[in-house]
Amino acid sequence: MNNLPRQIGFSLLEMVVAVAILGISLGMLYQAAGGATRSISTTEDYAYAVTMAQSLLANYSVVDPEGVSASGSTEDGYRWQVSTKPVFDLNGREVTYKYIDIWVRWGKEKDVHLSSVVPVKEPHR
Repeated sequence: MNNLPRQIGFSLLEMVVAVAILGISLGMLYQAAGGATRSISTTEDYAYAVTMAQSLLANYSVVDPEGVSASGSTEDGYRWQVSTKPVFDLNGREVTYKYIDIWVRWGKEKDVHLSSVVPVKEPHR
């Protein structure tokens, strides 16, 4: 029979390896959570800009014959710009529609652009 006492518990080397694995796992989890938070923030910004551009398009769904050239900004740093240009038929005559471009910008280089064609208001007789 062996008279050596049985080892109970973990050795120091096993504890060091376990703590190292735990540290690496927690670091990876922290990076994943941070990336998800940044992604959600970017998605919210983009959704807000798209909603603002759609709202501006609805606001300018019919334009004056002179066209539109407007811009502005919000308190939270979004800048918008609306401009129109004439639409011509195949013979080069201006028709009763206008091209409309809507830009919403935020941050350094982020933007949303909507483009459409809208009717011109009928003159009052």
